[in-house]
Amino acid sequence: MSELTVSFGLKVREQRKLKKLTQEKLALLCNIDRSYMGRIERGEVNITLEKIFALAKALDISPLKLIPYDENNKYE
Repeated sequence: MSELTVSFGLKVREQRKLKKLTQEKLALLCNIDRSYMGRIERGEVNITLEKIFALAKALDISPLKLIPYDENNKYE
């Protein structure tokens, strides 16, 4: 697991919880398996750009909110 994928997964989890969605519901909205959603949130997989946009759409946020990057050009 890279620091980037773990940070990304934490952002997905944070946004999912803010929207009061279960992993299962978010996975259904994105048309992916619930177990894969768990792997995304744990930073175990490197997902595609298409999945990032699908997650953002399902969460009704900008894809940029899922990218772990701050103004000092460092991963969060």
